[in-house]
Amino acid sequence: MSVAPLVSPAVSDPGSTPSFGRLLSLALALSLGAAVSLGVTRFAYGLLLPPMRADLQWSYTLAGAMNTANALGYFLGALLTPWLLRRLDGAGVLLLGTWLASLFMGLTGFFTDAAPLLLQRLLAGMASAMLFIAGGLLAARLGAQMPSRNGLLLGVYYGGTGLGIVLSALLVPPLLDAAAQVPHGWAWAWWVLALACALASALLAWPARVLRQLQAPVASAADAAAVFRWRDFAPGLAGYAMFGVGYIGYMTFVVALLREQGVAAGRITVFYALLGAAVVASSRIWAGLLDRYRGGRPQALLNGLLGLAIFIPVVTGYFPMLMVSGLMFGGIFLSVVASTTALVRHNLPPSQWAAGISAFTIVFALGQIVGPSVVGWIADGPGGLTRGLAFSAGALWLGALIALRQRARA
Repeated sequence: MSVAPLVSPAVSDPGSTPSFGRLLSLALALSLGAAVSLGVTRFAYGLLLPPMRADLQWSYTLAGAMNTANALGYFLGALLTPWLLRRLDGAGVLLLGTWLASLFMGLTGFFTDAAPLLLQRLLAGMASAMLFIAGGLLAARLGAQMPSRNGLLLGVYYGGTGLGIVLSALLVPPLLDAAAQVPHGWAWAWWVLALACALASALLAWPARVLRQLQAPVASAADAAAVFRWRDFAPGLAGYAMFGVGYIGYMTFVVALLREQGVAAGRITVFYALLGAAVVASSRIWAGLLDRYRGGRPQALLNGLLGLAIFIPVVTGYFPMLMVSGLMFGGIFLSVVASTTALVRHNLPPSQWAAGISAFTIVFALGQIVGPSVVGWIADGPGGLTRGLAFSAGALWLGALIALRQRARA
């Protein structure tokens, strides 16, 4: 497969392949996009849910609906992004998404009524999808520069989500403590997180400028005629939809569960920060798996292990085991996302990568629409949050069985 070289001011010979160190530095910088799109815009809400729920008198169903609205926005953004990519390049969509996500994060702190908060979560979800898809496309093109390290470079990009989780874990608790006597003090956390997202957006200008020169490879006549067909990837798409249903319940409600179980605030901060650190480390852990297999086996294995991580709090409230759950979850869940990008890259010509990544993002978003509200509805009934997480684990195990049926294209 012919791949156009990466040309930038730092590469003196445009015909040469950049060093791995250069590619890694670009992947690390690009990972700030994943930090904004999921690590902060999506997952910081798990830390803010308990004080918002207590202050605004929410049920678990309404609390879950906030992330359902975010997932609905993510779905709409996934539908919109291919249209945007045809009119802007990937770098342009990346920057547009990250600045919009920062804006909507900040606006969330100005409302207390459910309707405008639901709207803000929806709009932030749309921006997140634009950002995440564009970043994934650029990461796939970056990995194509050095196919032997593709899994690692993809993992570094997606592992940026962990940076956002760690940042949220370190910022939100002290901000909540500092604003404890202020009416709706949780709003200050949204504003500071929005400023952090804006700073990351500014830093993304460098990789966006360099990667703008990394155009999609010139397609052969056969590649140009190729069309992404959903039926070819039906098991992978269905398994990924179940991943969306299952994982989001844990990230939405695990902090609320820990608080219900009487875990001290300091321990919760450590739990969430280590979960984020495990996300960053996951790029190393699973890189070989993503490089080795062209079918659905990586997604199936990772879905199965993730279901086990989520099931641990269902059967025990022993804190060391809860830490095992968090570390396992963090070390696995973003690699499921990376596995779908690897599946697309292994089985489609570069001209179809955007269509493939968008398709997987759409079904992922559909799963996320279902997950939080269902888990919240279950949690409002007998059994509480632990029963809701049992549903999440079951969804992931079902997704693992379905993904096993995905075969590599000839």
